[in-house]
Amino acid sequence: MAAHAERGMSEPPEVVFNTAIDPDRAAAWLPEPLRQDGHRRPEVISIEQMRATWYSDSAPGWSAEIQVEPVDAGGARVRLDLAGGDSDGLADQTLANLAREVADNLTAG
Repeated sequence: MAAHAERGMSEPPEVVFNTAIDPDRAAAWLPEPLRQDGHRRPEVISIEQMRATWYSDSAPGWSAEIQVEPVDAGGARVRLDLAGGDSDGLADQTLANLAREVADNLTAG
């Protein structure tokens, strides 16, 4: 089953994207089946388009693709396509987890 979610964030798109692709932060926001393979880096589809994909070797059928876009107000719009298991509803929760991780990333430094 596949699910799609979108969320606006007030942080700059580069901060959102770099937080998302940081393997040390993946366990804080990716669903469990996508973090079972350890701290693997995602496949970055395009740095310019801020798109990346995660796949799971240990949980076949699970994948996530994220795209981060700038918005006029200076923040970001994040789109997530999540596939695997019962991902309905999980896509929204996954983006909420990413938003918390982005906020933590900004306050940590």
